[in-house]
Amino acid sequence: MLTFEKSSVIDAPVEVVWAFHERLDILDLLTPPWQPVQVVRREGGLGVGAVTEFRIWLGPIPVKWLARHIECEPYRLFCDRQEEGPLEYWIHRHQFESLGDTTRLTDAIEFALPGGEAVEALMGGFVGDRLRDMFNYRHHITQDMCIATVNNGDA
Repeated sequence: MLTFEKSSVIDAPVEVVWAFHERLDILDLLTPPWQPVQVVRREGGLGVGAVTEFRIWLGPIPVKWLARHIECEPYRLFCDRQEEGPLEYWIHRHQFESLGDTTRLTDAIEFALPGGEAVEALMGGFVGDRLRDMFNYRHHITQDMCIATVNNGDA
């Protein structure tokens, strides 16, 4: 089992950061432009039972990734689990901690690569680097969009 975590302080109240994650276009906004990912469907918002289906490309091969939300506590956390996809196992917890006028946003992931420990030993660092790139981008976009919401008085 491998883990990854990215935590940032977002300069907006937790209500703004949570509302940003509820946007219908959130996955399009948070997908880095260099990642070949297509959102096929998204149903149910952030609540338990919500489903998101992606098509990702592993080289020239399209792969279906289906994730279902298994936990949701508004303004605190939501969690999705891969039900179908390229990994052996994937759980992603999105955590929100109110710090008054700011919010600590933490993405915590547990995952396993197909092929077991040998593959994880060979490829785990590479996958970790790709996750770091992706979540640095996601947190940057979240920061920018939430600050814009606060500055525009939409909060």
